[in-house]
This record gives sequence, structure tokens and C-alpha cells, in this order.
Amino acid sequence: MGRPPAPRAPPTVLLLPLLLLPLLPRPLRADLLPTEGRLVNCIQAKRKCQVDPICSAAYHHLNSCTSSVSTPSPVQEFLVPEECREAAQHLKNSSLMSCTCHRHMKNQVACLDIYWTVHLARSLGDYELDVFPYEDTVTRKPWKMNLSKLNMLKPDSDLCLKFAMLCTLNDKCDRLRKAYAEACSGSRCQRHTCLRQLRAFFAKASEPHAQGLLLCPCAPSDQGCGRRRRNTIAPGCALPAGAPNCLQLRRDCVSDPLCRSRLVDFQTHCHPLDILGTCATEQSRCLRSYMGLIGTAMTPNFVSNVNTSVALSCTCRGSGNLQEECEQLEESFSHNPCLMEAIAAKMRFHSQLFSQEGADPTISVMERQNKSPALRPQPWVHFSLFSSTLPLILLLSLW
Repeated sequence: MGRPPAPRAPPTVLLLPLLLLPLLPRPLRADLLPTEGRLVNCIQAKRKCQVDPICSAAYHHLNSCTSSVSTPSPVQEFLVPEECREAAQHLKNSSLMSCTCHRHMKNQVACLDIYWTVHLARSLGDYELDVFPYEDTVTRKPWKMNLSKLNMLKPDSDLCLKFAMLCTLNDKCDRLRKAYAEACSGSRCQRHTCLRQLRAFFAKASEPHAQGLLLCPCAPSDQGCGRRRRNTIAPGCALPAGAPNCLQLRRDCVSDPLCRSRLVDFQTHCHPLDILGTCATEQSRCLRSYMGLIGTAMTPNFVSNVNTSVALSCTCRGSGNLQEECEQLEESFSHNPCLMEAIAAKMRFHSQLFSQEGADPTISVMERQNKSPALRPQPWVHFSLFSSTLPLILLLSLW
């Protein structure tokens, strides 16, 4: 019996479109890719559902169920009436069940409201990385920062002051920062407006600027620097007066689609998987989800001017038989190894960045974003500092 003929290589004419695909503009490239597996946002999914009478009726029934769903505790199942569960079954094959939202989309709150309508039984205690409201995207935009004007500061100025100056020198960062500073000032403080402006800052300012302001490293003895860092989010106005119970704080958060989504995002990406401190995802995602909570009912902050410990502004006093549950919630911020290491690593990087400032004219600094010591490393983030007759320019670009 003769050998079967070897499979023929695909003709070059068929391979050429695939080879050229990365060179096409992003919108055109998306249209040419297979639609299977592509995520749709919940607003689009709802429009599609409304065309189908069965899907539309099931969705409207679920929407009326939201007021009758009991959310006693994340360690218990959501109490969903049977007829609401039946309505959810009718949506099982609808794109609504796999829809997501974008962190920066215009109608984000409306999108999240749809998401939670069709995920009534989604508990805050499960950490399924493939089931949470935000599409998990990574920003790949090149970013520039001019360091040349920092020489107007004293040579021994602390890094929080330097990052504040870099924000001031950037029109967008400066405008957004002034907006929340005005809204959160003592004489004009209206907490709701203050929180909205804080969310706008951390959503719209470039991530390096926002992280530089929030996570600037300070010497333990430099309380002035630590005070600047702690005051970044205007805690006098942004945080609740007194110290509410942490479980009540969470109940307030769960009742708001945006806050609930940010909390799930944080629990998903800053979740320790075991006692060894192995983290669910890489540090950059943990930090992004932590910063996403700023401006919500669950706004965390540094607890003092002399260390980098963070916590919610709440207490577990008066929790009764829910004391252990309350402490677990509080410790998910104050004793979270994934969050603590992500903050420490970013501060080390910021410190290293400025320690190179006056060194060799061409410096390459690499920041590695690992999931955890035990997991596969993620793509490198490349930082280059160039100096010649031109001003010092810091180029941050993701490979």
C-alpha cells in the first residue's frame, strides 16, 4: 500500500490576507475576524433581545424581579424567587448572558444596570475570572511625560511633590485634578459631587499620572510626603463622616450597579488563591481594580502618613454574629497580600524611575508585570528615558 500523499500547503494567495491582517486599521480588522467569541456590550445585547418577543418578555420580567431579590450576605446565596429563575432560563442562550461593559464607555452605568439585571444570582463571594461585568482589556497606548521642568523644584523634593508637579504640567491631568480639588474642598464639600469628580479623575487621567499621584513612595520619616499621598483623594470630604459598619458600607455599594461592579472587579483581580499568596491575576490588573473603587462607597485610602497600609473607612464594631464576615471584608483590603505587594512593587518602580533621572543620558528601565511568583509572567512594560539637547522625555509604551 502506497504512502498517503502529504497534505498540500495552503496556496500563498489564501495566506496573504491573514499575513496582512495585523496591518489593517483596527475597525476594519475587527470586521474581518470571525464573530464567534467576540464580546458584545450589554446595551447592544439588550437591543438585540428586544427584537425577540420571548427574550424581551423574559428580560422585562427579570427587570421587575430586581426589587424582590434579597441580598442577605455574600456567603449566602441570593434569594431569587422561582419565577425569576425561570425567566433567567429563557435568556440562557441570549447574548445578554455573556455581555460585558467597558470601564470608559459613555453609558457605563446603564450598561452595568443591564448586566446585573440578568445576573441576579451573581454573588460577591465567587471569583470566576470569566464572569464579571467588565471586558478585561489592557491599554496599549504609548504615553509621554516631560521631566525637564522638574528642575524648578528643590533637588531634595519628595517624590509625591514631583508627581504632583508632573500632573500640573499636563493640561488634562491638571484640569481633572483641579475639578475634584474644588468639589472636595472643605468649604464646598458635597460628598456625592466630590466622589463623582474623583471617579472622573481616575477614569480619564492617564494611568501613569494617576498612579504616580496615588502611589508615590515616601521615606517613613517624611510625614509631609506621606500626608500629601494620603490627602490625594481628599479624604476629609470623600470618606464617610464617622466610621460606618463595613457590612453596611458593602450593602450601600451592592445597591449601586457601578460600585457593585468595581467591588466584583477588585475581588476578582486582587484575590489571593492560596495561603502562599499566589494571586489570581497580574499586579497591574489588581492596581487598576483598586483604583476603580476610589470615588465609590467603598473608597479605600492609606491609614497613616508613615506607612503604605490601606483600609476601608469603616469598623466592624456592632456586627453581632456577622463579626467574622465583617472582618473578612475589612481584611480583604488591610491584609490582602496581592494588593500589598502590587502597591509595594509600583512604589519601588516609581522610586527606581526617579533614581535614574540624573544618570546616563539613555536609560532603559523595565517593569515586569507578573501574575504572581508561581504564575506565568506577563508582557514587559518598557520605559525609556532619553536626554540630549532636547528636554528629558519619559516614554512609556507597552510591547
